[in-house]
Amino acid sequence: MTRSIGIAFVGCGYVADFYMATLPNYPDLQLKGVFDLDTERVEKFSSHYDVNAYASIEELLRDETVEIVVNLTNPRSHYEVSRRALEAGKHVYSEKPFAEELVQAGELVELAEQRGLIISSAPCSLLGETAQTLWWKLRKDAIGRPLLVYAELDDGAVHHMPYRNWISASGAPWPYIDEFQVGPTLEHAGYYLTWLTAFFGPAAEVVSFSRLVQPDRLGDHQSDSVAADFTSACITFHSGVVARLTCSTVAPENHTLQIVGDEGVLSTTECWDYGSEVTIRKRVTGAESAHHYLTNPQVVPLVRSADYPFRYRDTHDMDFARGIADVGDAVRSGGSPLLSARHALHVLEVVLAISNPSENGRTVINSKFDDLEPAPWSLR
Repeated sequence: MTRSIGIAFVGCGYVADFYMATLPNYPDLQLKGVFDLDTERVEKFSSHYDVNAYASIEELLRDETVEIVVNLTNPRSHYEVSRRALEAGKHVYSEKPFAEELVQAGELVELAEQRGLIISSAPCSLLGETAQTLWWKLRKDAIGRPLLVYAELDDGAVHHMPYRNWISASGAPWPYIDEFQVGPTLEHAGYYLTWLTAFFGPAAEVVSFSRLVQPDRLGDHQSDSVAADFTSACITFHSGVVARLTCSTVAPENHTLQIVGDEGVLSTTECWDYGSEVTIRKRVTGAESAHHYLTNPQVVPLVRSADYPFRYRDTHDMDFARGIADVGDAVRSGGSPLLSARHALHVLEVVLAISNPSENGRTVINSKFDDLEPAPWSLR
């Protein structure tokens, strides 16, 4: 019988409902309680889900039944909350970015390693069926040698949407001030960067362009603090693969990914859906026309069906709690999670290089990480 793992949420805002919706997929994760500095919010959240509410973060950290702290606070609080949890002897799973500054993120990783603890970070979509299927086909050389990647993370013209009316299942408003101040790159680039770095290894350098195209997003709420709403970066990996990644909250929604190899192209259309269809087009040798050098798309069966029962279908059809379960498995086994801390640190360094480009746009990436392993259930 699998040992249960006690967990606690710090932060009961908009994203916490995503985790609550998918947590029942993992009955071995036992939610011991929740905490938020906003007393009205934590009362509303705990009442909605009928869960224990801690009176303070100190009370939560003193609870010996809690082994994993799930950090769902706003980005500016991620470092402080995770540091306190590690100092209290707790493992940590943090929402992205797990720190806003690379130095702080490095401190968290080193603190965890010194204390024999685990820290891991969202997004966990690399553990989804679509990402694992792409990884499997790449390991099988389905498109030959990978050469080039086009990755799109355009989320539509958010400033034209009724975002002030967006409310979570437990009644939390979408934190648009935080979202606009952090920007789409720091919030979303990791969805594809976690995949690409797992598939192709560490990035060597980034050449990036960043611009605030639509500045008047917050009205009276300090518009000068709004982050860039458009970035486009070219990333060179040590393995030789080159990727172009675009993030925006201006252009029409587009989350497509194309991985181009010398023998074909692997594609998917959505990183926010664990069961998004994967297709392959094989290269035709000796084709007389440039329009016919690839075959028609053929659907690749997923390595397993993305049929997990508990979902948050309103906006993101992703199993958010899978990352917590990954940490839980590592705690039980005494090993490492599939989503390692050093990998998260590397992804953050790349994201920061994209969102805050140097004067000439070029940034050398210094961090590395050990090769990641695919999910055991995806191996064929």
